[in-house]
Amino acid sequence: MNSDLFSALKEKVVGKQRKIVFPEGLDERILTAVSRLANEQIVAPIVIGNEEAVKQKASELGLTLPNVEIIDPHQYGEMDELVAAFVERRKGKVTEETARKLLLDENYFGTMLVYMDKAHGLVSGAAHSTADTVRPALQIIKTKQGVRKTSGVFIMVRGDEKYVFADCAINIAPDSQDLAEIAVESANTAKMFDIEPRVAMLSFSTKGSAQSPETEKVVEAVRLAKEMAPDLVLDGEFQFDAAFVPSVAKKKAPDSVIQGDANVFIFPSLEAGNIGYKIAQRLGNFEAVGPILQGLNKPVNDLSRGCNAEDVYKLTLITAAQSLQ
Repeated sequence: MNSDLFSALKEKVVGKQRKIVFPEGLDERILTAVSRLANEQIVAPIVIGNEEAVKQKASELGLTLPNVEIIDPHQYGEMDELVAAFVERRKGKVTEETARKLLLDENYFGTMLVYMDKAHGLVSGAAHSTADTVRPALQIIKTKQGVRKTSGVFIMVRGDEKYVFADCAINIAPDSQDLAEIAVESANTAKMFDIEPRVAMLSFSTKGSAQSPETEKVVEAVRLAKEMAPDLVLDGEFQFDAAFVPSVAKKKAPDSVIQGDANVFIFPSLEAGNIGYKIAQRLGNFEAVGPILQGLNKPVNDLSRGCNAEDVYKLTLITAAQSLQ
């Protein structure tokens, strides 16, 4: 995976003592990454699990865990405080008894640590489904004010080229408001990777060349996004070539602020975004870093179950960097 991208992120987070929670304390890939992160003093890891079992597993793997905090929900001294805060946060949707049971689940427990400012972010999903990771985050941490939904972006990297593609992971059929929010959040994510955002809202039409409910949705999203972030360099609706190729932009959108130089691409649907990033990855030999979840009050990120220790390490760097934003 692109080393320049990650050495820049590492510089941002090293020495900042970001506490990152890992709910899957007995997973070999998680422990391998945690050991490396702790030994390199990049973050202060918090591992969830039975302390004896975690240490035993680490020793079997020949790993050291210096300055790694291990917390067992069954033995946690401040559980009453967590239960009370959880009941309050869920506004009557759970009883104290249910809350106590739910908080023995490592993802719920870890997410509550982040919510209570006992940690700065969470990385899970090596052994859990996306739903198991994201559901507690949506119920407890929730989306930022002005953002209705979380979304998933990929940073597409090839040599010195870096682009942001969104939403490629979460929202199946975003409406105009969703697309506008995704555009603004993706621009913030771009900055984290030292990309000065130039945002193109994509469609199968450029500046009214075709008209349908699908294109109108994107036109309205452009209007809303400009209202939300007037200083952002953003325009649409564009076909991909009009957003990316200067000679095409000159013909199809001569008056646009985007002249074939967009670097943040907002797809009109999950279908388009998912297909788009995979085409770039497989045909264009781009590396796809992500999905990175955005729009939450605090960072929670989801690994794929096919991940390796290197993926865990890198997603942790991203999570730590998001927590500094």
